[in-house]
Amino acid sequence: MVFSSLTKVFASFVVLFVVFVVSFGETTSAQGKKVYISVDMEGISGIVGDDQTGAGGAEYGRSRKLMAEDANAAIRGAFEGGATEVVVNDSHGSQRNLMPEDLDPRARLISHSFKRHGMVEGLDETFDAVIFIGYHAKADSPRGLFAHTGSGVVKDVQVNGRSAGEGGLNTLMAQWYGVPVVMISGDDVAVEQQKEWTPAVKGVAVKRAINMRAVEGKPLAEARKEIQAAAREGVAAARKPARERLASYKVRMQLRNFTIPEVATAFREVQLVAPDTVEFTRESMPEAYRIIRVLYRFINPD
Repeated sequence: MVFSSLTKVFASFVVLFVVFVVSFGETTSAQGKKVYISVDMEGISGIVGDDQTGAGGAEYGRSRKLMAEDANAAIRGAFEGGATEVVVNDSHGSQRNLMPEDLDPRARLISHSFKRHGMVEGLDETFDAVIFIGYHAKADSPRGLFAHTGSGVVKDVQVNGRSAGEGGLNTLMAQWYGVPVVMISGDDVAVEQQKEWTPAVKGVAVKRAINMRAVEGKPLAEARKEIQAAAREGVAAARKPARERLASYKVRMQLRNFTIPEVATAFREVQLVAPDTVEFTRESMPEAYRIIRVLYRFINPD
């Protein structure tokens, strides 16, 4: 009798547990996912020349439309993959390239370059997935369209001894908050470099870099179809990992001139280790990121 009663109790417990798990799964699914999309311009479908990437360029207006279309493909895919909230951060140059009227109305837009965290402004632990759209290769890549890191004054950035381009730096920020980078689009070099940081990332090479200027591009419709599919699959499969927070972040920046490093030593924590190179250490990646951004963007030696 005692054994029979225990069996019944155990069976009831199992049923209740299964009901709880199913209900919890349904609740989580119903809540959906919050997705962050950082959109640069150099790696956008159809963009191949300098006159397309800045406000003074003859084809800049056309590029803004191209940028919005790639972003919209990612937004559509994110919602199809289970997102209920999407935030887009304009991450190129002035960071006022995306026009709200061109963007999928379901997404919110972060604009303007005066941001503490630039390309990842607004990213925090409340997000479930990160997507990089229109990214490019890091500075001094021998092949890669518009290869650079931050701006043209940077030769290399290393964090704890590892060289990082914009994708790498932004990945370190996502890891700090415990949010997975699930998808990237750009030229083939940008995609390859991102996979060094996040091997499982879904990559869409919208163009093949022949060198730093010439490319072979995919048809626009095909590229956007692939972006949408990769975003959908990446968001659907996204699972938040544990936050990766190191004890400290030692940054070494090599610049292309001697003036910026000298000016940078006005910051007490910044040390000049070579005429063109500075080092500093911060306790968090967001703090390190802010200083990196100040050094390459807001110091004007002229």
